[in-house]
Amino acid sequence: MAINQPQFNLQGKVALITGASKGIGESMARLMAAAGASVVVSSRKQEAVDALAKNIKDQGGEATGIAANMGNLEQVRILVEKTMATYGGIDILVNNAASNPVFGPVLECDTAAFDKIMDVNVKAPFELAKLVYPSMKSRGGGSVINISSIGGLSPEPNLGIYSVSKAALLMLTKVMAKEWGKDKIRVNAICPGLIQTKFSQALWQNEEILKRFLKATPLNRVGQPDEIGALALFLASDFSAYCTGTVFTADGGLTI
Repeated sequence: MAINQPQFNLQGKVALITGASKGIGESMARLMAAAGASVVVSSRKQEAVDALAKNIKDQGGEATGIAANMGNLEQVRILVEKTMATYGGIDILVNNAASNPVFGPVLECDTAAFDKIMDVNVKAPFELAKLVYPSMKSRGGGSVINISSIGGLSPEPNLGIYSVSKAALLMLTKVMAKEWGKDKIRVNAICPGLIQTKFSQALWQNEEILKRFLKATPLNRVGQPDEIGALALFLASDFSAYCTGTVFTADGGLTI
């Protein structure tokens, strides 16, 4: 059977991606723009998102940079308002932005760090999804993609509260999928393993940690951002039209 390539076509769709200035978020923005979507790239620094948006446009895509701090709910609201004003609606939401200010035992995580992790990793995706819901419903459906972590499936060493937040994001994914299916809004989650990005460099640049990781990983390598970006493109496209409430793991086999 031939693969129907047009099903990957996102022409006419609007994608809002947080944490999009580098790493996994940047990969998703580039791939969705290449598939025809108008992409809003967002992260904390305006110059960073402007640079990526310009680069995407230079390559023939359509993109706009809108800075927003996911720890500030007023900025989250403004992000959606500006996206709506620019493109008239939202069809795809990728909650990729994440925070982890503490690398160490749970006892070393104070209340301020706990709150920051939960605000960015759980509360912001919760609020963003609610804010884009009316637009998706009015446009006949949509796709929400939450970027969780294998830490949300099993606690990762020295990433305890981060793991807690990602587990909460997985349950939020399933709750919204169950409630919003009637509106043809699909909500899915991706759990990356160790991906070679700046966010995870404390892990893959540590020789001892990397050695343990590779030994436990059947594919015996670190993942690359495009390998998560491609999975997000699948979930944004019509190829995944029957997928909702699903947790997709991309970790080289580490959690087998």
